[in-house]
Amino acid sequence: MSEAKRIDVADVLRGFAVMGIFLIHTIEHFNFYSFPEVDNEWLKFTDKAIWDSVFFIFSGKAYGIFALLFGFSFFIQDNNRLEKGSDFRPRFAWRLILLFIWGNINAMFFTGEILVFFSIMGFVLLFVCRLSTKTVFIIATILMLQPFEWYKLVYALLNPDYIAGESLVSYYFGEAYKVQMNGTFLETVKMNLKEGQLANFSYAWEYGRVFQTASLFMFGMLVGRTKLFLNTEENLRFWKKALVISILCFFPLSGLANLLPQFIENEPVLKSLKIILNPLANLMFMIFMISLIINLYYTTDFHKILGKLAPYGKMSLTAYVTQSMIGSFLFYNWGLGLHDKLCITYSFLLGVVLFLIQYSFACWWMKRHKHGPLEYIWRKATWIGAKKD
Repeated sequence: MSEAKRIDVADVLRGFAVMGIFLIHTIEHFNFYSFPEVDNEWLKFTDKAIWDSVFFIFSGKAYGIFALLFGFSFFIQDNNRLEKGSDFRPRFAWRLILLFIWGNINAMFFTGEILVFFSIMGFVLLFVCRLSTKTVFIIATILMLQPFEWYKLVYALLNPDYIAGESLVSYYFGEAYKVQMNGTFLETVKMNLKEGQLANFSYAWEYGRVFQTASLFMFGMLVGRTKLFLNTEENLRFWKKALVISILCFFPLSGLANLLPQFIENEPVLKSLKIILNPLANLMFMIFMISLIINLYYTTDFHKILGKLAPYGKMSLTAYVTQSMIGSFLFYNWGLGLHDKLCITYSFLLGVVLFLIQYSFACWWMKRHKHGPLEYIWRKATWIGAKKD
């Protein structure tokens, strides 16, 4: 199958997002929140500084960029096929099934993987991709505003004695923790494919990621439709405005979310408000980062530096899956069990080194191939049985 010319800034953004995901997962010990006791005061300081900084920059934002670009990639593929007179939707449905398989391979190693979730949520694009831009924008906006949480909020306000049920997230991650701490490799695989996935889906539902992800997929598709990633004067004006507006919106939203616990004691009300506000704050900071990267990439000498992330972004599937394999081996009991030996600071430094190794491999590989290893297999399997153009 022939390919349209890639939009390099999308690969830069994807590379930035996958790097951020790697660093967060590394300091989290890949969803295994077990750490050694730290006595050194300097290490206590750097542990907190690194944890707060990495989470401030990447938590919810790297994931958001990754989701946005998922929708953008769908548009590019769908539009390419429409221009050639064919319908990509059946092939995309098959592509999602293949992603589901990749996700389960990834889930064998890591409880926090997102590919299975993406493969299921990706079907929403098939239902909205032929709707008008205005209609999709309205749907995406409503979903981003967390309609179910608004329902829960109103219900909790009208019923002050309401008490929410036990969190399934805590239960399933608690079950996962036991195996991460003591399990063999086979026990870890079994747990990850059951309790680990249930923990993921419980988290997605309880913390608003179901609606948020569907929304970001749609917004990403609209970014493709409106060609906002192209280097034009009109687009650069848009991204400059987005840069300013997003950061001005971020601080009030984030500040309000942080202040709520001081004024609201009703736990169900507080939880719903935070689930409404936190994704919006993350969205604003995500837009700020995207706008900043696009403006730097297209208008400054940082173009060459940022462009170096493109090979890594082109190999995002390979990078993401191998991160899980590496992280599980390093921190879980079945592997090296470093969870109680490396503090946050050393884990972060290790994450930087591992990222650089992955990045170096991506640069070497992409000089010799058009696609990453897993990307090539996914692409070939996607188009199996299709006639060549």
